[in-house]
Amino acid sequence: MLGLIVTMLVTGAAGGVLAGLLGVGGGIVIVPALEAALGILGVDAGVRMHVAVATSLATIVLTSISSSLAHYRKGSIDLGVVYYWAPFILIGSVAGTIVAAHVGGRVLAAVFAIVALTVAINMMRPNQAAVLADDIPRGFAGPLIPAGIGLISTMMGIGGGSMSVPAMTLSGRPIHVAVGTSALLGLAISLPASIGYIVAGWGEAGLPEGNLGYVSLVGFVLITPATVACAPLGAKLAHTLSRRWLSALFGAFLLIVAVRMGFRALA
Repeated sequence: MLGLIVTMLVTGAAGGVLAGLLGVGGGIVIVPALEAALGILGVDAGVRMHVAVATSLATIVLTSISSSLAHYRKGSIDLGVVYYWAPFILIGSVAGTIVAAHVGGRVLAAVFAIVALTVAINMMRPNQAAVLADDIPRGFAGPLIPAGIGLISTMMGIGGGSMSVPAMTLSGRPIHVAVGTSALLGLAISLPASIGYIVAGWGEAGLPEGNLGYVSLVGFVLITPATVACAPLGAKLAHTLSRRWLSALFGAFLLIVAVRMGFRALA
């Protein structure tokens, strides 16, 4: 149990730093670590991934607030994008919760592996400054981007930054603004999704003790303080360090995570 506590605290700290540094919400680290820890504890494989995803999203609620406040003080949040994207992200988040409640853990692991692999390739590509458009896409297809981000993020247990940051930078937003804006948008994903997973998992068989629906209160209590405390540190580092090497290293880490989750989906 002591090893589990230390693992959760370290995972939370790493997730918090990454939330502020890369705008990724921390869930892309928390989900695989928590899923592995639940496996060690003997939690039923049929619900393990659901618990990891739901608990990660619950921790991201406070992490998003902490990280976005730090970025707001530095003037790196585009409120115009937030106002436009947030309603569609919310719709996608609700839809993702409904879909996740009706599929198995292998499906969630497969979604995580595919998206993690895509994000890893994107983070390691040499031309990070490429721009495809001068502004955020609007019109008929405009809502599809934030709605898709909300849907996939909810099924993965992440704050959406892995997709929203590159989407914004490819649409002409500076990287630091994209990271800060993504941190705030993570709240539109994590809050409704957390509530949805609590409702969807209520009374589900095989859940560990101390759960509120699919959300593990033990995991939430252990991980959240570390993520909230370390998110401002990540935001500070984002404005002082070179992101190129950091993105490359994080991309390499995601490759490992993607392979592991791929095996989890096929097991």
